[in-house]
Amino acid sequence: MDDQTRIEIEAAAFRALREHLMVKRPEVQNIDLMNLGGFCRNCLARWYQEAANERGIPMTKDEAREIYYGMPYEDWRAANQTEADAAKKAAFEVAFRENVGSKD
Repeated sequence: MDDQTRIEIEAAAFRALREHLMVKRPEVQNIDLMNLGGFCRNCLARWYQEAANERGIPMTKDEAREIYYGMPYEDWRAANQTEADAAKKAAFEVAFRENVGSKD
């Protein structure tokens, strides 16, 4: 497989993952994704931002999230996010530290 075809297939897989999480399964909470998989929709937006920045394309966290979510992040949260219980929040702190790093 040539590099261009590989890139196109990888991009299609990313779009399919985004579609699955945003359209087919929006009820799956980011905290559950992070706690179980070590990543969430915000991680995907951050990786998008980092890839843009590495290529000299300036992009903020909020801009990347709006691209990924298709709307301002706060709008998506208001429509889809539910309050997590204390156990999920505690597990998230561990998962975030292990997979993303410090919140600072």
